[in-house]
Amino acid sequence: MTTFARPADRYSPLYFLASLGAGGTAVTFFLWLYFWIPHPGQSVPVFADIARALSTGSMLTKGMIFAAMAGIIVFAYLNIRLLIWNLRQLSAFKKTDSYAQLRASNAETQLLAMPLTIAMTINVGFILGMVFVPGLWTVVEYLFPIAIAAFTATGALALVQLGQFLGRVKTDGNFDWTANGSFAQMMPAFALSMVGVGLAAPGALSNVALTSGIGIMLATFFMMAALMVGVVALVLGIHSMLSHGTAVEAVPTILIVIPILTVLGILGMRVNHGLHVNFEDHGTAAQVLMFLTKTYSVQILFALFGIEMLRRVGYAKRFLFGAENSVGAYALVCPAVAFGVMTQFWINAGLVQSGLLTKFSIAYWIVTLVALAAQALAIWLVLHLNRRHFGKAEATPVPAE
Repeated sequence: MTTFARPADRYSPLYFLASLGAGGTAVTFFLWLYFWIPHPGQSVPVFADIARALSTGSMLTKGMIFAAMAGIIVFAYLNIRLLIWNLRQLSAFKKTDSYAQLRASNAETQLLAMPLTIAMTINVGFILGMVFVPGLWTVVEYLFPIAIAAFTATGALALVQLGQFLGRVKTDGNFDWTANGSFAQMMPAFALSMVGVGLAAPGALSNVALTSGIGIMLATFFMMAALMVGVVALVLGIHSMLSHGTAVEAVPTILIVIPILTVLGILGMRVNHGLHVNFEDHGTAAQVLMFLTKTYSVQILFALFGIEMLRRVGYAKRFLFGAENSVGAYALVCPAVAFGVMTQFWINAGLVQSGLLTKFSIAYWIVTLVALAAQALAIWLVLHLNRRHFGKAEATPVPAE
């Protein structure tokens, strides 16, 4: 048997999730700036807003800003570095028999982790620009068409990969139901939704009606594609789990519904904002609150279900703290990130905007602790899993199949 110095030496396309999780964690730090410092004149904070807050804010505010900027830098670096590593490893992996076997199995949908992560990295790039590049907002209208082109190209790649998988299983009919005891087949829906939320950003932020309209329409297309694929994969996954049981290593995929809902929820809010600014379609604070509450409620239900399944199979004991390693453990990072992000939106865009909660009150910070706890869990998972999979271990446990 071949001995590997570390689990990551036994490559799987799911290692793109290591980059994805780091990128999502960088986003959680950006939300500190987004919700906690004033940014008049535009919908998002930019370098000038941050500089002004640093010069006029309290010591606590300054500490928060420095911590947020440090978090963005660290996890954006991990996101980009791991994306480049994955692209190189995938290029080599394509020349192996293991790649051919993957393309002939249910696991072919793992390849969509690549466009999913690329879309996340484009989002991270915009965050880096807004936070660290002076004067970016003065030329941002020229950047939005470039962003639309980049996200559309990434979405086209995802659609091609999904089409190849569906074409094969529909014509050959060799989909393995006994190996489908999870929500792993929802990876394409996740990728399509991530592309959609990226396209929704120009739709929300551009003041040029044509740019905004194109972004909104493309975002809507990918949102509907994600919903269609996601619902089908959800039903098929439940059917397989009820018929053949749950695949132990794939149990974290049960939580994939949480990040998909967060991404689609933000997509919907961005589209609504763009329609409000450029097309005079005005929603109310109560409508936003109810939309976020419904989304948040479904996430809580899936979180409870997923945590119970993880407990029943002893997942943490085996793959987080035990001798076994599974690349699928990286699928735990995105739900933690997404739950924290949606909590922040539910509090700030829902409860605060509707007048149910006073911003920066004691009650506000008590509820915000839920978001911060989810963020802390995501940070710990990224660092812990990176040590297990990319660090040198004294003993070299063979990763579970």
